[in-house]
Amino acid sequence: MSAKGCSPDNAAAEGFFGRPEQGFHHNRDHQDQSIDEFINDLQDYLVWYRDERIRTQYGTSIRRHRQN
Repeated sequence: MSAKGCSPDNAAAEGFFGRPEQGFHHNRDHQDQSIDEFINDLQDYLVWYRDERIRTQYGTSIRRHRQN
């Protein structure tokens, strides 16, 4: 993050951290998980987000798009 009030930098950081917050953390209770279980679940989510989710511009996942 850069200086206070620098919108472009703040928007990029908020967008980066906002996706996992909405998709992974929102409406889920992680209180009964150990730190290792939480980290494994977060890693699984990030791999799914990167490789498996359907991208509207491709109509398929990024992994399948790259394979084709």
